[in-house]
Amino acid sequence: MELPSEVLQTAVDQLSTLPGVGKRSALRFALHLLRCTDGEVNALADSVRALKTDLCQCRVCHNLSDLPVCPICSSSKRLRDTVCVVENVQDVMAIEATQQYRGLYHVLGGVISPIDGVGVHDIEIDSLVDRVKNADPDAVNEVILALPTTMEGDTTNYYINKQLSPTGVKVTTLARGVAVGDSLEYADRITLGRSIVGRVPFDA
Repeated sequence: MELPSEVLQTAVDQLSTLPGVGKRSALRFALHLLRCTDGEVNALADSVRALKTDLCQCRVCHNLSDLPVCPICSSSKRLRDTVCVVENVQDVMAIEATQQYRGLYHVLGGVISPIDGVGVHDIEIDSLVDRVKNADPDAVNEVILALPTTMEGDTTNYYINKQLSPTGVKVTTLARGVAVGDSLEYADRITLGRSIVGRVPFDA
């Protein structure tokens, strides 16, 4: 696609690096931005820049947050004896949308995948184990493994269960309402909600 302007071409090239955005969509976005006011364009640019400068990870659960401790971890209304382990922040959002879970979270930031070069120390497993071990006596009674039902997710579940076994904490996993191979992000709310409520002991 040959464009009449190098400036426009650069904008299209950058926009097309976003997931799911092809060259045609990127061109539509760029032409739309040209029709926007300076204030609208500056507001968009500032919000994107703030993602890198103002957003941080919760120091407790590794969820995204504006503050060092996220609203979920700091809330007095959450059940503090239950921790749900998920792969990414999208999974937190998916579970929260079900309104069926009132405990805390732990975001791993990935799953064990040797073929992709992701090992046990590349994700937040050690911090999860430390979190359970260093909690007040009986503070964490249950760890829910809510990882993808894939080979990588199952491998990660098995490793976490093995690491938590000496602590005596109850380890459970989602009921199989979520189909094998599905991501939580794309599961419908009713199915995901029932899977959380009907969770079962983890069977290694």
